[in-house]
Amino acid sequence: MDDIIQGIAIYALPVIFAITLHEAAHGYVARHFGDLTAEKAGRISLNPLRHIDPFGTILLPLMLFLTSKLVMGNGLLFGWAKPVPVNFNQLRQPKKNMLWVAAAGPGANLLMAFFWAAIIKFGISVPDGIYTKPMILMGIAGIEINVILMVLNLLPLPPLDGGRIAVSLLPNRLAWKFAQIEPYGFAILLVLLISGALGAMLWPLITITKQMIVILFGLYV
Repeated sequence: MDDIIQGIAIYALPVIFAITLHEAAHGYVARHFGDLTAEKAGRISLNPLRHIDPFGTILLPLMLFLTSKLVMGNGLLFGWAKPVPVNFNQLRQPKKNMLWVAAAGPGANLLMAFFWAAIIKFGISVPDGIYTKPMILMGIAGIEINVILMVLNLLPLPPLDGGRIAVSLLPNRLAWKFAQIEPYGFAILLVLLISGALGAMLWPLITITKQMIVILFGLYV
């Protein structure tokens, strides 16, 4: 039980910030390119309460973490926040600007992974203290969560960010046809998850990305 409580304490902040900044980044970049929908809805904010989905951000991740910790010994996390509303038709150049709005979320996750790597680097460099180990463990959790969110969201499947990036890059006719997948995107993602295909596709990319961050920051913990 102590391990579970410690795990929740270590993962709570990284999860909240990973999801909050991901969504806020979409709204900020959409505003930059002319769409004020997210701003009018109060979603360009670092206040987690504006982005938290009670089920997707709190209940489901907590249930998955507790169940996987008890059954497998390793905490598994998966969740989502309330999507930031973006009206792509309000963008100055909708098809072109869509790429940057979509890429902003994964980009924010990459920057946060770098931030948590810097936290680990700092924790390694200072003398051992009461906060050193929790700091390093939180940094490890932060890298893992943000890399997973980044890689998952870059999957080229509408309505994920990678799907919108693909729509932006494809020629108009192909882009229109590809965008028609969006209503079925979540169901496809669920099938991939249950079948194990999603993990088979994503985990090699997640592992490689984490290894690159370790090498970049010289982390050996």
